[in-house]
Amino acid sequence: MLASTRPEPGPDLNANARAATVAVEALLADATRAVGLRVIKNGRVSADLLDREQRAAHGLAWFATYVEAIRQLASYAERMSAAGRFGELEELLVRIGLGEYLAQMLGGIPMSQGEFVRPGDLGLGAEQVASRVTAAVEELIATGNTAENRARLVKLMRDHHGATVGDCGLDETLEAIRDEMRKFAESEVVPHAHDWHLTNSYIPIQVVAHMSELGVFGLTIPEQYGGMGLGKESMCVVSEELSRGYIGVGSLGTRSEIAAELILGGGTGAQKSQWLPKIASGEVLPTAVFTEPNTGSDLASLKTRAVKEGDVYKIHGNKTWITHPVRADLMTLLVRTDPKEPGYRGLSMLLAEKPRGTDEEPFPAPGMSGGEIEVLGYRGMKEFEIGFDGFEVKADSLLGGVEGQGFKQLMQTFESARIQTAARAIGVAQSAMELGRRYAEERVQFGQKLMEFPRVADKIAMMAVEVMISRQITYHAARQKDSGRRCDLEAGMAKLLAARVAWASADNAVQIHGGNGFALEYPVSRVLCDARILNIFEGAAEIQAHVIARRLLDGSN
Repeated sequence: MLASTRPEPGPDLNANARAATVAVEALLADATRAVGLRVIKNGRVSADLLDREQRAAHGLAWFATYVEAIRQLASYAERMSAAGRFGELEELLVRIGLGEYLAQMLGGIPMSQGEFVRPGDLGLGAEQVASRVTAAVEELIATGNTAENRARLVKLMRDHHGATVGDCGLDETLEAIRDEMRKFAESEVVPHAHDWHLTNSYIPIQVVAHMSELGVFGLTIPEQYGGMGLGKESMCVVSEELSRGYIGVGSLGTRSEIAAELILGGGTGAQKSQWLPKIASGEVLPTAVFTEPNTGSDLASLKTRAVKEGDVYKIHGNKTWITHPVRADLMTLLVRTDPKEPGYRGLSMLLAEKPRGTDEEPFPAPGMSGGEIEVLGYRGMKEFEIGFDGFEVKADSLLGGVEGQGFKQLMQTFESARIQTAARAIGVAQSAMELGRRYAEERVQFGQKLMEFPRVADKIAMMAVEVMISRQITYHAARQKDSGRRCDLEAGMAKLLAARVAWASADNAVQIHGGNGFALEYPVSRVLCDARILNIFEGAAEIQAHVIARRLLDGSN
């Protein structure tokens, strides 16, 4: 870990951070009211108006995400100061982050490369905004993301050699888990990841077996079912470190996390006893089978049907973008059991067993076939389209034993899934930062290392800052989940921000590599491809922003 030893922050930082948080929370309330005037009709959010005002609504989601980021930076600074762990490097990360995000809130937040949301888009006038800009906000902007601060941050990074920039604020147990996962990734993943990517090869089963031994698949499963019984914050640490090595390895744990969450939340006692110990041990590898060719995020339109005949369901239909299905033993399969019930009400979840396949015979089961979808990145597990034509599933495999609960059961997993995806994004962003930093130290142009050019060093500095911001907002969402509080809003914000940060970090790392970044032989080309999917799966950025906006506006009524 890269950390400095200066014990105290600047005397006014914590006070200014608290005051700035209050100011932007008030500005968010103003924005929420202003957008609400456009989309609320007869006391309710109108779906039609929300669609018409997507730019304002999605902009509101990004605005709220930045408020949450500022809130968590301020909280982090307070906690670390109280613990005597807030050194110069940590202070720089917070100062630059606060200054930059506050400035973007007032001047323009990038929702994507070509889309910026400004206060005026949210219905906020210049005078209204100015009334919320306190002296603390002005001070943080003026003294935050400065050339001097960025240069000093990079100097501290160059003087030390740890991979993680700054103290993350974890306890000893979580730091020990991070160290163990990092050692595993460095020895068994990083040296081979690029070859797996280039050859579109499966992650070797020996690596999967070692992950099982380390407890990756049973991390959050209760001890009574053979798991480790840890919280979602530990899941974040593990997912981040494994994804730092290779996103495919980090994502293997996602399959087990989703399946275990479904079974824990909606399964019968017998289903929990049957499946959870096997998932925890790695004996059973699950896969999620939800998406269909013409539905995408619109699960209410799902058409794959399950017809009950005696003691089995017979499945007919098509699924797509199914990750790691060939080597999976268990499918969490979302189907329509009641064709008369429209939308979500007729959906059910099945725990469908299947035999493991091979490249030669991927689906050796009657009534099941499929073909591989070749992809740019996110390899190592392989994506497939799957067709079902009378595939049989035992009737007692109906999750919870009651039909029509599938969508509700799936919704209960979304918080954890999005927190975990945010953690994967942090790992990818971290990997990009390290690759860019290493290349900038090794490459010499015009008689100087690339790192000595300010435009290059600035990119590295902002990568470090945004990785820290994403980490804090994601860890906060995980802690909310661990405390039993509803956290769909926080989880969505973490995923929304971390996915953008991963793509920006990867893009900047390629830019630092110059032409070499475009060459397949350089690992940064793989990281760029891997980063791109994070804005799409587990809720595309636009869908995620829409959901966040709806929650904010519903809560404002």
